[in-house]
Amino acid sequence: MPSIRCPWKRCLKEVSAPVYQVAELSKARVQAGSGFALSVPELTIRPGERVALVGDSGCGKSTLLDMLGLASSPDGAGRFTFCPRGAPSDIPSLWRDGRSNDLGDLRKHHIGYVLQTGGLIPYLTVRQNIDLTRRLLDLPDDGTADALAERLGLAGHGAKLPAALSVGERQRVAIGRALAHRPPVILADEPTASLDPETAKTVMALFLDLVEAEGATLIVATHDRAQVGRLGLRALGHDLARDPAAGLTRARFWG
Repeated sequence: MPSIRCPWKRCLKEVSAPVYQVAELSKARVQAGSGFALSVPELTIRPGERVALVGDSGCGKSTLLDMLGLASSPDGAGRFTFCPRGAPSDIPSLWRDGRSNDLGDLRKHHIGYVLQTGGLIPYLTVRQNIDLTRRLLDLPDDGTADALAERLGLAGHGAKLPAALSVGERQRVAIGRALAHRPPVILADEPTASLDPETAKTVMALFLDLVEAEGATLIVATHDRAQVGRLGLRALGHDLARDPAAGLTRARFWG
């Protein structure tokens, strides 16, 4: 079976700076007198860690994941450094100065995102979907997409469109696409929520094996507390409380 090798993996242990270092991060959504407020008093995630945001729907998991994915700006941030490789980036200053192109470059080069529903391009084949992130970065066609397809049990499906696949197969394509450009950070929003329990176990185990082989840092949002313990993920601290006076549901993550 072709191997997926990460050229920077051997240097991972030499990287001392956290991938994420966050303090006093906040985001609120208020409408018609009610809303939701998320705060992150402190958060440190180091290279190679496998971290879980655990909680039921509506607890702020996706909101935090989008901020960590640099796709959504916070209302406030005392500190937010992102250091996947090389020198750390001061994310609040990029948001404050409207440097959306720089944020986009950080996302494109350093983050792989597995969406809850896959988010595949319907008119691209399985192979083209997996290879999409590499093509956007002008990376060579070096067999990575085919090797990932084989590892993910999709070797015979490369020419198919997403509509011809099962839900589980589509999710595996999404995982392949997130890993294809070998990003140092992988974010996953409920990657197995739409799968039956047995398929979810198989897909999640395979996903974690691939992430570990790449030496990547993983942050996964999930409602499955048992899965977090079974897979040895570090669950962040979390609480959720209703504030009737302010008309808000307040959530916190830390760790």
